Amino acid sequence: MEAFILDTNVFFNMEAGLSLGKKTQDVVVNLTKTIKKLKNSQAAGFFMTPGAVDEFLSFFEDKNQAFINEFLSVVNIESPDLAKTSFSATVFYKLIEDVRSRNYRGLNVAEEEMEQVAKGFIGQEIKEKKDFQIKIGGFIKKFRERYRNATRTGFLDSVTDFELIVLAKQKDGFLVSTDGGVLSWGRTFGVKEMPSPVFARRLESLLPSHRE
Repeated sequence: MEAFILDTNVFFNMEAGLSLGKKTQDVVVNLTKTIKKLKNSQAAGFFMTPGAVDEFLSFFEDKNQAFINEFLSVVNIESPDLAKTSFSATVFYKLIEDVRSRNYRGLNVAEEEMEQVAKGFIGQEIKEKKDFQIKIGGFIKKFRERYRNATRTGFLDSVTDFELIVLAKQKDGFLVSTDGGVLSWGRTFGVKEMPSPVFARRLESLLPSHRE
């Protein structure tokens, strides 16, 4: 039986080429139908961590919709056993080096943006708080974008991301994600992955009608 560990973005990144629907509800409904078939034939198991489920639910205003409950009834929600998993020290060496590098880049971005703010206010007299907030707002928006790109893009930046990788390791399953950072660190930790553009085809090939 193959195991697939699902990241939240699989359901919401419509640009990833998942081929399961044009909107999130379609993806969830179609995947639920496929999971039921594969579970009945014992061809595959599908897993999400509690953190990933919380992220999944946070995208919906009404969390009790029938299609959501049906999906959650067929997917296995499981936390990895962190105490029983070990990784090479090389992995953590790389992680620490990456954190140091990102902190340095973030500091440089902050210094550069502070300089731009100072230049932007030279020779200007702003008396109203509203006018100040409007002007500083543009600088803040740009700073946040640059800082996020410098420190988070391509990085393992949440406990949920790490748990998905550990669960994939423990299940010897395929990590299914559209997050470049999760996939990159999944490779570093030595887990299998399933590119989202071929995920639907892989599932189809496991259906009983295609294996006969």
